[in-house]
Amino acid sequence: MSGKADAPDKPHHLGHRKRLRERFLRDEGAAMPDYELLELLLCLALPRGDVKPLAKTLIARFKSFAGVLSADPAELEKVDGVGETVVAALKLTRAAALRLTAADAQKRDVISSHQALLDHCRAQLAHSATEEFRVLFLDSKNGLIKDERMGQGTVNHAPVYPREVVKRALELGAVAVILVHNHPSGDPTPSADDIAMTREVRAAAEALGVTLHDHLIIGRHGHASLRALGKL
Repeated sequence: MSGKADAPDKPHHLGHRKRLRERFLRDEGAAMPDYELLELLLCLALPRGDVKPLAKTLIARFKSFAGVLSADPAELEKVDGVGETVVAALKLTRAAALRLTAADAQKRDVISSHQALLDHCRAQLAHSATEEFRVLFLDSKNGLIKDERMGQGTVNHAPVYPREVVKRALELGAVAVILVHNHPSGDPTPSADDIAMTREVRAAAEALGVTLHDHLIIGRHGHASLRALGKL
């Protein structure tokens, strides 16, 4: 009988992490469900321990991978196991995705395809927990000069001033703009205030030779176009 003690087994999650990485690298995560993609991201933020339960908890609370990335940091930190390191990793991932989306938009005529425009706007705003107001500034060929946030507020209000939109368009040399904001409630139906503000921006812009192409309202599961609705 040997007096040598048996070597301790490696924690089971180490082999699981390796398998997750291998599966991700096969197709860059295309076949992975949301919780596994989030689990792999959490592995990078928390190099020790089993993070699968935390990934599943976050998905259950915020409904999707995108919902977790877009969640308010204070709400994230209410989840047991989430601290500054995890929040930073989640927000860094979202910021990287938005930078990539913006870089792609800069390479193309952003309104040559209505779907491409919607994809761009949804990536920016669909999962935001607070209302944001953005303006897409366009050149004479409808190329994107800049996509800029010009207002951020509460869950149901983001202040915007028509004169500031027009002033910024002139600074950038834009000849047209598209207004975009989100409704965190999920319902993209325009309010009376949305319609009134849109018309104020259109009047101020047209007076200085800038065209308002549209105002899009983005909800979690849909969108509204004030031009299509005849509300411009």
